[in-house]
This record gives sequence, structure tokens and C-alpha cells, in this order.
Amino acid sequence: MNKLIAGLASGLLTLQTTAAFANVSEGPPDYSGITGLYYTLIAIVLAYGVYDTFFSKN
Repeated sequence: MNKLIAGLASGLLTLQTTAAFANVSEGPPDYSGITGLYYTLIAIVLAYGVYDTFFSKN
């Protein structure tokens, strides 16, 4: 289960990272890629907290 979660998290992080670096262009800065990356990281941390609090069998 932990390998599955780690694999999904790393895949999602890699996908979001490529989107963050793809937003290089002329003109005013576009922060939509890095914003999505931050929101994804926050969602992963919160999801792990919910899993650890309610679904972990410790």
C-alpha cells in the first residue's frame, strides 16, 4: 500500500513539475504551473494526514 501511494505521489509530482517548467514565455510571468505544484503538494500532505489519523492500524 505504501509503495502504491509513493508511486502515485511521485508520478503526480513529476507531472506537475513538467507543467511548472513549461510555462516559460515572454511577457508577464505566469505562475499557474508552480501554483498547481504547491496545491498538489499540500493535497498530498493533507491526504496522508487523514490516512494516518483515520485509516492507519497503529
